[in-house]
Amino acid sequence: MITTHQLVGVDVETEQLLQAVIHLTGLSPSEALKQGLILLQQRFKNQTDPPTVRPFEIYQQLDQGEGGYAIVSSAKVKEGVKMALQRKLQP
Repeated sequence: MITTHQLVGVDVETEQLLQAVIHLTGLSPSEALKQGLILLQQRFKNQTDPPTVRPFEIYQQLDQGEGGYAIVSSAKVKEGVKMALQRKLQP
């Protein structure tokens, strides 16, 4: 006697893919899912490649213009605060 189980929370497309794999391989639904999960785990477990783009490279691509939004460099913060306050307080 063959028992069938209904998968809970599986969409129609996934159910169809599982049925196709079962038909092609002769595996049980449980074994087909297990084999697929093992392959997926191995795929991500063996990923040791460093990222192709480093965070600073992304930062460099941001277009903030000359000096970004700062009115002075970080080395001249006190001067920048004075300038910003003068601009704000001038009528």
